[in-house]
Amino acid sequence: MKRDFLWWRDGIIYQIYIRSFKDTNNDGVGDLNGIISELDYLKELGVDALWLSPLYPSPDVDYGYDVCDYRNINPQYGSMDDFNLLIKEAHQRKIHIILDIVLNHTSNQHPWFLESKKAKDNSKRDWYIWRDKMNNWESIFGGSGWELDETTNEYYFHMFYKEQPDVNWRNPQLRKEMIDILDFWLKKGVDGFRFDVFNAFFKKKDFSDNPSKAGIRGFDRQSHINDIDQPEMDGLLEEIRSLIDRNPERFTVGETFLGGPEKAAKYCGDHKMHETFNFDFLKCNWSPKEFMSAIQKWENVLPEDGHPSYVLNNHDNPRSATRYARGENDERLKILAALLITLRGTPFMYYGEEIGMRDIKVSRNQIKDPVGKRYWPFYSGRDGCRAPMQWDTTKNAGFSKEKPWLNIHPDYMERNVVMQREDKDSLFHFYKDLIRLRHEETSIRDGLFLPLIYEPRSIMAYLRQSGDDMLMVVMNFGWRSMRFFIGNTLKKLNWKVVLNNQEFVLPEDRSTPISLKANQVVILKPE
Repeated sequence: MKRDFLWWRDGIIYQIYIRSFKDTNNDGVGDLNGIISELDYLKELGVDALWLSPLYPSPDVDYGYDVCDYRNINPQYGSMDDFNLLIKEAHQRKIHIILDIVLNHTSNQHPWFLESKKAKDNSKRDWYIWRDKMNNWESIFGGSGWELDETTNEYYFHMFYKEQPDVNWRNPQLRKEMIDILDFWLKKGVDGFRFDVFNAFFKKKDFSDNPSKAGIRGFDRQSHINDIDQPEMDGLLEEIRSLIDRNPERFTVGETFLGGPEKAAKYCGDHKMHETFNFDFLKCNWSPKEFMSAIQKWENVLPEDGHPSYVLNNHDNPRSATRYARGENDERLKILAALLITLRGTPFMYYGEEIGMRDIKVSRNQIKDPVGKRYWPFYSGRDGCRAPMQWDTTKNAGFSKEKPWLNIHPDYMERNVVMQREDKDSLFHFYKDLIRLRHEETSIRDGLFLPLIYEPRSIMAYLRQSGDDMLMVVMNFGWRSMRFFIGNTLKKLNWKVVLNNQEFVLPEDRSTPISLKANQVVILKPE
């Protein structure tokens, strides 16, 4: 039986890094009105939801992931009236809004922490994690996870920067306040949440040291069994899900911290997160065998009530175009687009992915990301993938009339939305056609994922099948033309081409193998 279309399960979720999307007040930083101004573009592309990076007031030590007020809008981005208008305008276009919610830690400028640090007997002291001595827990951004505060001569814990103290989820008042914050945004009309590093919320009660292991950084030289993934998380997820489910068609997705598919699968299901991120897919080399292995492993470990998600880009990793493309050629990116959009599971896109944006190069004196400043020259940080959106050929790529907060990629004169809209063979139009196909075809939304080659070398091929509805996806990752033999049962069907990225001729004789050019993808459907 065909299921009704459900936006988060069957549609496309598009991540917007607000600072870099569109600037309308000409301060060099993107804003909410910039998103509103491009909703028709996003509707044209065909996306079903927008995941917005943190939009709360923040000192921007970690660019919004250090929150100092959970119930307001960062003035850089606009006002609550602007946000309300965004919700209204997006919903009129049947586009849903997902907020990035950061509940593992706050800014050290949050009023809660300013109160907490005043005295050991302060009413908010236990809202954070304080101790009179350190254990061996490290910060993922470098150094000890403990910072001495001289006011009370005790240490507070921070999994990330010292300006991001971790909250104490074991405190019932803190827990209630955090749940109330979720309810506050749901009542504003928000359709869902992306939970930042959710599985780090609880730490072991006795603060046991983490065991040692081999690694490069201090953080990597520990097995993180005591500072994340505590059993109390299960009860909290049930409480959060209960709140979410009281509001129809709302959605949760969790960023699984330090975890592969097994850990991600553990946290999603009917009484947990709707979905969790498993980043193995994002980390694959240009290899159909690696991609197929990541897909099958994810499928095999998911519980029956779990639903997969797939992502090739986000605000923390180099763009797929930078990792995989050769020069300015986008044919490899079309293969990746077809893979992302036609798999069983929710596809997450990242702004600019649809036009093949590449990372910018950042010199030492240009680095904004504190992680890059700390680890230069071994790691230059995450600025490269956060460059402003390339809209057109005007000054600053149409992002802003003033100098942007990060440099524009120098290829913007050839790579931008306007030019790709005009070019019917562009990556933009290929994404648009794929998204339309996903919306139209039950087999993509509901169907089983059935590999036709289990250990592919150059050719990856699979079926998506739901009852009598079926699509075949065949892609050549290789650098030269390759042939693919359709199996005996399938070749009896009368296939037709529904989408391809290069010139392709389907042989009339079904016993003849099909030939794919280098970096070609073909999607077939039986008539």
